[in-house]
Amino acid sequence: MTRHDNDPSPHDDPGPLLLALARQAIAARLGLAPPPRLPENLQEPGASFVTLTRNGELRGCIGSLTAWRPLAEDVIHNACAAAFEDPRFAPVSVAEWPQIRIEVSLLSAPQAIACRDRADLLAQLRPGEDGLILAEGSRRATFLPQVWEQLPDPEDFLGQLCRKAGLPPSHWSPELRFWRYQVKKWKEQP
Repeated sequence: MTRHDNDPSPHDDPGPLLLALARQAIAARLGLAPPPRLPENLQEPGASFVTLTRNGELRGCIGSLTAWRPLAEDVIHNACAAAFEDPRFAPVSVAEWPQIRIEVSLLSAPQAIACRDRADLLAQLRPGEDGLILAEGSRRATFLPQVWEQLPDPEDFLGQLCRKAGLPPSHWSPELRFWRYQVKKWKEQP
């Protein structure tokens, strides 16, 4: 394989550092480690999601849809929010901390999807590749591309995203807006 000048080198992979930042940030909040230091090479704005699992089950997931702060700060904030502020779960405890696994997703900039109706939107979705943001009025929800693993059918994917936004699964209106994005992701090994 030939490396091109604009290709990132293997040493440019931010994944291991992002995972370490997320882990140390949560451990610091639990009183088990000092706060992480912000690395110089992750100061560009970035949007991330941090997903926590325990025994393969979701344990927390919080993120940013747009890049508005340095990536290192975004990961640290979202890691702590996923561990201690996800309203679906109790805060992570010291006792369960050793069983928690972390996944960090780095999001591309969202791109608006122009669609005439539900069928048009479904035809444009790329299962396994696209994350999807849905918005209508004050309601907003997103699914990362990883959610396609649990919901591989586009109709089910969209229906559950509507439900997550507090709308009926078959909801459609001219006020609905959609954006797609992709992710690079890194996951701790069990």
